Amino acid sequence: MAPLLFEPIQIRDVTLKNRVVVAPMHQYAADKGFATDWHLMNAGRYAAGGAGLVIMESTKVERRGCGTVGDLGIWEDAHIPGLKRCVDFIRAQGSVPGIQLGHSGRKARRFRPWEGGAPLTNSPDVWDWEGWELVSSSGINSPASDPTPRALTREEIPQVIERWGQAARRANEAGFEVLDIHGAHGYLIHQFLSPFSNVRNDEYGGSELNRMRFCIEVVESVRAHWPASKPLFLRLSVEDDSGWGPDQSVELAKIVKPKGIDVIDCSSGGMRGSPVVSAGPVTYGYQVPYAERLRKDAGIMSMAVGLIVHADQAEQILQQGRADLIALARELLYNPNWPMDAAQKLGVDRQFGSVPPPQAYWLAKRAQSVKTVVPSTYMKGLNETVTGT
Repeated sequence: MAPLLFEPIQIRDVTLKNRVVVAPMHQYAADKGFATDWHLMNAGRYAAGGAGLVIMESTKVERRGCGTVGDLGIWEDAHIPGLKRCVDFIRAQGSVPGIQLGHSGRKARRFRPWEGGAPLTNSPDVWDWEGWELVSSSGINSPASDPTPRALTREEIPQVIERWGQAARRANEAGFEVLDIHGAHGYLIHQFLSPFSNVRNDEYGGSELNRMRFCIEVVESVRAHWPASKPLFLRLSVEDDSGWGPDQSVELAKIVKPKGIDVIDCSSGGMRGSPVVSAGPVTYGYQVPYAERLRKDAGIMSMAVGLIVHADQAEQILQQGRADLIALARELLYNPNWPMDAAQKLGVDRQFGSVPPPQAYWLAKRAQSVKTVVPSTYMKGLNETVTGT
């Protein structure tokens, strides 16, 4: 029997050739919101590495939503051609192109992480400073040293929600086949969900259902502009250690599933920091229990992410019914060919058919003609084998 990791899976009308998903990873490499050659290269290498689904990074639905000067944008139609260029290349390598839609809310207007991540100050180098306003569910800053955002007014909220819908329309026009709504990691949707950041006293604050309302309406707006034939994911911080946890995530998933969400992308943290304390030691697969809980209790497909590093580890998660999809992020930065490598380690795809011919031909030829060669990912060196999982 073939490993589940390499069994195709169909979600709506889209079929993934395997269960390996490239999780969306911020690159902070855009030029005023526009995709660059870096995005083409970065997404392309994962597609060429054999992943079934490549989800491009959190792409901002409005200018105010940009976390840094390098955030990717989809708030205007002019962004579509650059994104379509990436889509076409991903698809040409046999992978399914996906994109995440996001809005940073009060976590916007910051230096890139490797520049320190602190709040930006106005300077000639920062484009459109006046249009880069910090907004959130409430006028609360966290940490206390951060600038205080302005709470979105009741009248503004429908406008912001519609921007998510228009972003979905643009994603479809660019040719993406899977959409992931970013409702996690302390960004705008999460800022509405968590009582730590939402102290509103209107219908978007207070009770759990009221705090879910913004997310629910975003889902409705996105689905209204996203074809029924295409899958829709929702990323949640299933546990944020700030008043939003697995019980609330399950209830939200039950609400949004009939509204068109197919998969819950299960992460954690971001409100008080990451990782969350309640997850226990940060070790292999520490967030997998969240995917297992959502899959079981909400009756919805789930995607596991978080220190999933090894092929047998990923396969075991699927075999145990803890998730439907396996998402990798930093391990793919370390080894963009992880899916191809995992297939070899699990004993499938001996002809390297999961990767494009310029790779497959030469690798299969070497494997057939030189039986004594062991790939570098199997060993530390000629005389020392990597042990342990």
